[in-house]
Formats: sequence, C-alpha cells, structure tokens
Amino acid sequence: MLIIVDKRIPEAAKQKLATYGELLEFSTHDITYDAISGHPDVFFCHTPRELIVAPNTPAEFLRQLELKSIPFTLGENPVGSKYPETARYNAVVTNNSLIHNTSVTEPSILKITLTINLFPLTFNQAYTRCNLIALDEGHFITSDHGIEKALKSRNLEILYVSPEGIMLPGFPNGFFGGCCGVLDDKLFITGSLHYYPEGEKVRQFSTKAGFRVIELYDGPLFDGGGILFINSKS
Repeated sequence: MLIIVDKRIPEAAKQKLATYGELLEFSTHDITYDAISGHPDVFFCHTPRELIVAPNTPAEFLRQLELKSIPFTLGENPVGSKYPETARYNAVVTNNSLIHNTSVTEPSILKITLTINLFPLTFNQAYTRCNLIALDEGHFITSDHGIEKALKSRNLEILYVSPEGIMLPGFPNGFFGGCCGVLDDKLFITGSLHYYPEGEKVRQFSTKAGFRVIELYDGPLFDGGGILFINSKS
C-alpha cells in the first residue's frame, strides 16, 4: 500500500499512517501557490481504473509510482498557479460517479470516466475533493453547501459540516475533505475530532455508515489535500 500525503502534515500523523503502508511525502516548488503545493488532490485524481497525474508533477514522484508498478496516466493539462488550473484534478471519482465541475475537469479524467460509463454529477464547486470525502457509493461528508444540495438531489446520504476550525496554513480555514482519506471501512482524519466543533456529528454519521474513524494525531483537523491510498503491485 502506497499512501500519498502532503509532506507538511504533522509528524505524529505521518507516523501513525506509516503503520498502514509506505508513505510518499509529496511536495512541489514553483508550480502553484504554497498553501496547496504539496496537496495530493491538486496533482492526482484516483479513479477506479488508474491514477491520473498532472504532467508537471515532479519526476521524482513519477519514478516512485513506476517503481511500485502503480498504473497511472499523465493528464493533458498542467497544474498552474491560479483557478481553474489548480482545480483540474480535484474531482471525486467513485465506482458509479464522476463528481466535479466538469467544465474544469482534466480531459484525461473525463475520457476514463466515459469509458467506464460513470454518471457525471456536476456543479459550480470545482475544488470538489477538497470539500468532499466519499465513504462509499452512498455516504458522503462535505463542507460545501452546493455539493450537499447536488448529492441530496440524487437521494444520497450526505452530511454537511462547517469548514471552521480546520487548519490550512495561509488561509482562515481548510476544508473537511482535505483532512481525510478512506481505506476499506476506515475513515482516516488528520487530527482529532475532539478539537472539531462538529466532531461528534462526523463520528456518528461514519459509524452509522459502517466506518471506523481513525484519528491520526492529537490536535486540530489539518487540511493537507487529502490522504491517497493506492494499492501497490510491487
């Protein structure tokens, strides 16, 4: 198991994550603005078929994927310094759906999702993965009201929680999806729900959906651009 995280997440969180797989501590320089420069969800989109990777992802990280025999496709468009260049890969792709502002979506993601006949669910919020974590095909947690409304329209179980109280250095707050990753029946959160005003709501919703919450360190929720779990073939 390869686990891609922003190099800057708290050390205690990295140590706990390392018990579940091999960490790839991601970082970039002079590609996009500093707050999101190491965010996996800005450079990588995990689809049911393969990983879609921004073509200007530093070569050292592409080599790591190759060494682990992880299938990936380079996207057509690079990550840039401003919107929408920062949101092209920030889609949520489940076994059933592509969830994103499809006017912004990287074409390579669109091609794959069309090939496997995924239902497109589109709305204005292009920073979708930042704001949304899919527990499974029917249960989601978001910190964006537009996403909440769109998923409710499909009769999906969706919990809205406020972004207030989530750390993202350089900004007043981060977003809930950026704190999280899912592996099997476990929801990993970079931080402790004890420090989050709506922590008990998150715990109850996750437990009811059949997921166990794994809190990665004793501190406030930290938006590191998500936690990406990828099965390694090596």
